[in-house]
Amino acid sequence: MHELSLYFAPGACSRVPLIALEQLNHPFTTKLITFMKGEHKAQAFTRLNSSGKIPVLMVDGNPISQNVAILMWLAQTYPQANLLPKSDSLMSQTRHLSALLRFTADLHPLVTRIRIPQFFCDLEGAPSRVVELATEGMTFQLQSLENDLATQTWVLGQEWSILDAYLHWVWFRITGAGFDSSMFPNIAAHYSRTLQIPAVQRAIAREAEAEKWLESQGMMPRF
Repeated sequence: MHELSLYFAPGACSRVPLIALEQLNHPFTTKLITFMKGEHKAQAFTRLNSSGKIPVLMVDGNPISQNVAILMWLAQTYPQANLLPKSDSLMSQTRHLSALLRFTADLHPLVTRIRIPQFFCDLEGAPSRVVELATEGMTFQLQSLENDLATQTWVLGQEWSILDAYLHWVWFRITGAGFDSSMFPNIAAHYSRTLQIPAVQRAIAREAEAEKWLESQGMMPRF
């Protein structure tokens, strides 16, 4: 049995592997990273991930960074959790990898520009333009997902997968920043469905506990 521990923070993209871990029916622990203390840049953490970013999954003391790597490892190590559809060919495995990479490479960067534009340009008035351009890009990226969800329950069809957890997180973050949801009723309905999944509920509850502690310490980031 593997010993698993996830470095995470509430609201961050670590929610995606956190949901995956909750889906496993396998014991794991979490380690909260406090950004306002600079823990993500401390040597103890950058030894695990030189990028200084979460999530990091510790597997028997060995770090795995980057969401795609973490999620693929979990899906292949715990196939009974059905994090991804069963693959009987290299082509189907590659398609699943491509779908995951679309979230990390195409949607995820737009989320950060919508949520924290000041991290990308701090000139007077420029952050609002960053948000405007990122919103245009996100609108384009979401349209195909909106179309797919008009005829299927989940991102890959009629069965839930970890891609649904990623879309859940994307929607949670951008609508929390004021993204207009009215053009995407199917994605909004998808998000509501994800909130009924026990693994998602448990992940959100873990985040809420961490957020409460950070608030008590005056260490909850406001972005």
